Amino acid sequence: MFEFCTVSQQGSVTIITINRPAVMNSLHPPANFELESAVQAFEADPNARVAIFTGAGEKAFSAGNDLKYTAAGNKLEVPKTGFGGLTKNFARKKPVIAAVNGVALGGGFEIALACDLIIASENAIFGLPEPKVGLAALAGGLNRLPRQIGLKNALGMILTGRHVSAAEGKTLGFVNEVVAVGGALNTAIEWANTIAANSPQSIRTSLDVVKRSLNFASLEESIDAHYDSVAELRNGADAVEGPLAFAEKRKPKWSA
Repeated sequence: MFEFCTVSQQGSVTIITINRPAVMNSLHPPANFELESAVQAFEADPNARVAIFTGAGEKAFSAGNDLKYTAAGNKLEVPKTGFGGLTKNFARKKPVIAAVNGVALGGGFEIALACDLIIASENAIFGLPEPKVGLAALAGGLNRLPRQIGLKNALGMILTGRHVSAAEGKTLGFVNEVVAVGGALNTAIEWANTIAANSPQSIRTSLDVVKRSLNFASLEESIDAHYDSVAELRNGADAVEGPLAFAEKRKPKWSA
């Protein structure tokens, strides 16, 4: 169905692969809109619980915006949900994992930062080099990175445009796990299956509360705030099934 990405399913895990290896999986408007469609299909699929974003080949997750395409006079268009259909997708309810194999620069790094977890191969390289070409990381990089690794660490990357290894990314805190080259996707699938074994409603509620609570400067306000997802969880079937399955010493049968 797609020209610039592929979508496959492994049980309840959806794997979305950016498929432009000849240009380091950089994204032009057609690719961005295809990825948006893939993400929307994942969100709408009741059998899909976790998605994994990755790039074709071992050289690049994504080198970001296709600068050569833009320099050729083509108009830069991005869907309302942002770069890769993720960076401004604030309505997303299901978890997404980035399996970073190789380069994740500029918009590619911003896509990874917009994911909930990052699994990186040892050869992964991260960075926001936009200042080197007269641009700025305006697809969420300037906003997400300080929130994820702190102001000074973020500015150290942003203002220099320097590249950061997977190991340093783990130290800084934006990478969850570093694995051998070629192992990022398989490890991401393991993480996804572990998440998918939990209550889908609990996972959606947890994501909602964590993300929305960051809007509050006060911890007390964030805890006392009203979250519709919490009410839905408390009144939902999983809140009954979970304790019942525990008491009966069996695996729970979660609702979709």
